Amino acid sequence: MTPHPLALRADLPRRAATAAVLLLAVLLLLMVVRLPWSGDLGMHGAVLERLRTDLLHPGNPLVDADTPSPYYSPWTVLLALLAGVTGWSTFTVLRLAGLAGLLMLGSGIRAFVRTFSRARTAVPLALLCVLLLYGVRLFAWSGVPGLTSLALTLAYPSTLALGMALHLWALLRRAVAHAWRLPAFVGLGLLLAVVLLVHPFTGAVAVLGVAAVLLGARPWPGRTVLLRAAAGGTVAVAVLLLWPYYSFFSLLGPSGLDAVHRPLYDRLPQKFCLAALLGGAALVLRLRRDRRDPLVLLCALGLAVFAAGGLTGHYAWGRVLPAVLLPAQLALALETARAAEAAGLRRRRVLAGVTAAALLAGAWTQAGVVSYVLRREAVPPVLRGAPAIALWPRFTWAARRLPAGATVLTDDYYALRVLPAYGPYTVAPAYPDVFLRDEKQRRDATRRYFAPATSRAERLGILKEFGVRWVLQKSGGSGLPQDDPALRTAVRGPGGLALLEVVAR
Repeated sequence: MTPHPLALRADLPRRAATAAVLLLAVLLLLMVVRLPWSGDLGMHGAVLERLRTDLLHPGNPLVDADTPSPYYSPWTVLLALLAGVTGWSTFTVLRLAGLAGLLMLGSGIRAFVRTFSRARTAVPLALLCVLLLYGVRLFAWSGVPGLTSLALTLAYPSTLALGMALHLWALLRRAVAHAWRLPAFVGLGLLLAVVLLVHPFTGAVAVLGVAAVLLGARPWPGRTVLLRAAAGGTVAVAVLLLWPYYSFFSLLGPSGLDAVHRPLYDRLPQKFCLAALLGGAALVLRLRRDRRDPLVLLCALGLAVFAAGGLTGHYAWGRVLPAVLLPAQLALALETARAAEAAGLRRRRVLAGVTAAALLAGAWTQAGVVSYVLRREAVPPVLRGAPAIALWPRFTWAARRLPAGATVLTDDYYALRVLPAYGPYTVAPAYPDVFLRDEKQRRDATRRYFAPATSRAERLGILKEFGVRWVLQKSGGSGLPQDDPALRTAVRGPGGLALLEVVAR
């Protein structure tokens, strides 16, 4: 039987949304293959390098020091085991991590949305909103699943952790609604602990989501269910206390990460205006129907923590941003899907039109990501001028000459963040490290070595103190000159950089 024309027209939004999701999924799969590099990929590569070298005592991932690291999580240990069994390269394993993160995130969004609505349009709309509904200025940060951000962070543990958190919330909603037995809540506690270990910042978002689900449950959970939930929480704490690679609760003290996260609070209207205006309106609609709506509660909790971080200067608290954005994005998708099936024709058209316009604006803002997987001449002319976050140089030219575990001295911004992924250490870590006691001394030594006024004797002393075997610096720049008897030029690279071998200290 031929479908009625009105039925086809009513199904058009779902078909269009599904087609758009499939197109974006193909684009993200190409990102898995391409593995664009602009950010912390070097850190995650270094973590795998250390674990596959010594699974039980990997030491610091960036510098030659015997310290714990929060990057050694159940997920990275599993990836290192996979690398050891298969012999696959670190970057091959990172691509598989990206694929796993993409599947976990997509399925997690689907599972969580299905606990709110069975509307056929809800899931594809939710996926589109999470990828595209932000603002009119590019924004990318680990743990925030926008299209541009995901393109650069698919292989990061934060992507997998956020997908796991969404699955956790979906399972918890069902567990509370159907009064699941104690073993199920114990399993949920284990899942929460894994999320916290895989990516502590996303773990904080997961905890806020758990609180929102419990506070928003209707009817109120009975005493038995609450006791089972408390038992699950106790199991989570026990797992965190027993994790052998680092002390999780040490991360709750001063970390030195606030300065790094200060940009999270810059230009908020431009970055998030679409999510704030449309998603906020959708949350208001849900609030009017249910004052304990879990999405509203999650957004309120996230906003409270985010605002407190900005007001007190604890800018690392801004990493709860997904707890603010996700509820708004999902609320708009759910309200648009609800209107499409239940509202009058005019309201349906208006809401669908506004949502579509916002998604198109978001897509246009982030359209520059196609340049990550297409050659310039293959990019459609209309998109060639689209803004995109610049990719970083890869230092394969230097890595070919550097033995794994060798220590390199450099003050080059990119080299510090990229080289450890290939196996070497650097003298100074590229990122703040709560467990590295001599971090300040290492940074100071690097600064002094490359300071123009530093004597040759002092520079040689720094090379000896930190066991430096290689120096990467700009030709003609500060530091020991390339013709110094203590150095030998190994290879020259782009941008005037040169890799020098230390032959005497």
